Amino acid sequence: MKHIIILGDGMADWKVPSLGNKTLLQYAETPNMNRIARLGRSGLLCTVPEGFHPGSEVANSAILGYDQNKVYEGRGPLEAASIGVELNDDDLAMRCNLICIEEGKIKNHSCGRLETEEADVLIRFLQEQLGNEKVHFYTGVQYRHLLVIKGGNKHLRCTPPHDVPGTPYKECMIKAQVDAAQETADLLNHLIEESQRLLSVHPLNLKRQSEGRDPANSIWPWGGGYRPAMTPLTVTYPQMKSGAVITAVDLIRGIGHYAGLRVVNVEGATGLYDTNFEGKAQAAIEALRTDDFVYLHVEASDEAGHDGDVQLKLRTIEDLDKRLIGPILNEIETWDEPVAVAVLPDHPTPCEYRTHTADAVPFAIYYPGIEPDSVQTFDEDAAKEGCYGILQGDEFIKEFMKH
Repeated sequence: MKHIIILGDGMADWKVPSLGNKTLLQYAETPNMNRIARLGRSGLLCTVPEGFHPGSEVANSAILGYDQNKVYEGRGPLEAASIGVELNDDDLAMRCNLICIEEGKIKNHSCGRLETEEADVLIRFLQEQLGNEKVHFYTGVQYRHLLVIKGGNKHLRCTPPHDVPGTPYKECMIKAQVDAAQETADLLNHLIEESQRLLSVHPLNLKRQSEGRDPANSIWPWGGGYRPAMTPLTVTYPQMKSGAVITAVDLIRGIGHYAGLRVVNVEGATGLYDTNFEGKAQAAIEALRTDDFVYLHVEASDEAGHDGDVQLKLRTIEDLDKRLIGPILNEIETWDEPVAVAVLPDHPTPCEYRTHTADAVPFAIYYPGIEPDSVQTFDEDAAKEGCYGILQGDEFIKEFMKH
C-alpha cells in the first residue's frame, strides 16, 4: 500500500460569526475532504508539543513523527537545506524575512507579496553592504530568506514577525537568553537597524513606494538553530522504500530533505491563493507511481489566515478540495495498488487572530478496506467524534503507516 498525506497549512480556524458561527471548514464546500472523512476514520491531532511555539516547522515535523525535544532547531536550518546551503557545525542559520516597517511599527511580515526577483536584488545588496566572513545572506523565495552567522549562539528570544503586526519593532528586538548569546543578539539587532538604513533608500523600494506598494525596508531574523539530526523516514518505516515532498515553502522542503524525501518542484507553485493546484495534484499522482510515500503541502490557507481574509481563506480551502484533492482521489481509485490518504492541517491560523495557535487539528484517514467510523464531514467539531480520539506525538504517523 502506498501513502499520501495532504496538508492544508493553517486551514483549521475558529468559529466565525459572519459565517453563522461556523468554522471555515464547516462553511466551505469540501465534498472531497468530506468523502475521506465519511469513508474513513477521523480524530484530532496535537501537532505542537507543550513548550513549543506553534510554528509550521514544529507542526509539520511532528506530523511526520519527529520528537521535537530531540530534533528541533528552528526554521533556519530547514530553509538552508531547502536552498542547498550546507551548514557547518558552528553555523547559526536563521529565517530572514524581508518585512515592511511603517512609522516604527511592523506593518506586515511579507512586504505586501514581494516577488523573488525583487527580493534577490535586495538580499544581494545586503550581502555586499553587511556581509563578511561571519555574516552571510542567502536569497530564498519571495519574502523568506536565510541569514547564516558563523559561530553564532542559538540561545536567543526571537519574535516571528507574523505574530506581531502593528507592534513597534523595537519592542520585538532579539534578546539573549544566556550571557553567552549576548554578542550574537547585539550583532543581529545591529543588522536589523543597518538594514533599515540601507533599504529605506534603495531604488527598488523607492519605486515600490511610488507605485503604492509596501517597501521591503527591514530584515527580520528569527527561527535560528543548528543543523538538525533527523532519522530518515525510510529507516523508521522500512516499508517505505522511497518518498517525496511537494511544496512551495522552503522550510517544508528542508524538513523533507532531512527526512530523506526527494523534493519535487512544481512550476507555478507560489505558496499563495494563486498557486498551481492542478500542477501539484498531477505531481503528487506522478510521485505516487514511483514512490511509496508523498507529503503534499499547500500553504495558501495559512497566508490567507495571516491576512485575516475570511473570504480568501474560504476560496483556498475550496480550491484545495476541488482542484487538488478531487483529482488525486479520482485517479488513485482506478489503480490496482491501494493508496492510503490522510488529510489535515498542521495548525490553525484563525482569521480573527491572524497567527498560529496550538489547538489540536482535525484529521481523516482513508484506505481501501478501512472500517469507517460515524463521522460524515471533515471539520474541527466532527473530528472530535472520530474513533481515533486525540492523538499525540508520533501516534498519527504510526497509525497511518501501519496499514
